[in-house]
Amino acid sequence: MSAHSYSVLPDSRGLLGELLHSVSQPLTTLRCSLELSLDEAADQKQQTIKTAMEQTENVIAMIQLMREYLDAEQGEAQGPATALMPVLTSVIDDLSTWAALREVRIRLMETCGTELFLKTHWMRRALEHLLSTMIELQPAGSEIIVRMSENLSQGLLRIEGERGLGMRSSLNRTRDTVGSTMGRVRLAIATRVLESASVTLAFDDGAPGIVLRIPRAGRASV
Repeated sequence: MSAHSYSVLPDSRGLLGELLHSVSQPLTTLRCSLELSLDEAADQKQQTIKTAMEQTENVIAMIQLMREYLDAEQGEAQGPATALMPVLTSVIDDLSTWAALREVRIRLMETCGTELFLKTHWMRRALEHLLSTMIELQPAGSEIIVRMSENLSQGLLRIEGERGLGMRSSLNRTRDTVGSTMGRVRLAIATRVLESASVTLAFDDGAPGIVLRIPRAGRASV
């Protein structure tokens, strides 16, 4: 992992500790909302129930991330050689509508025949985590450029935006929020999955965003 990665991601124990701490926040809000609903009139309960549902969804999402994080740490992601481009294109298509709601555009430039030794499900999850985190950081009206290239030794995937993932990004300025913690966990999962296929990642390397260097030969190593 590059030095840029360490500026964004804490160690595994620290990251899980942050996530477990974050779980307590929506649970506390959920409990308070349910307690309030017992005393409120019928016409006041709708907003309280909406808040409770939102916090329930946050808890479920964090528990799923914890399970995914532990599975990634145990090396569950490795698999046969799988073409990157069809999975990447599908992920971009799926995330484009959500990005558009945030007034962020995703543009894919160039293609290549790069393969990774990953199960398709895990490759997809890693790419979803990288792209969704980048989308969340971008201001309205901005664009994310996804660039692919390759040479005899490696494939190169760049995900570039107006804002990056380094120490000056909003990901770190809001590091105590539940959303920020979940963002860093998603990045940690993606990093672990991709590194299991011998991919190296760099954050904000030359431009705001993420760079994946993917070896073209040899079986992925743990």
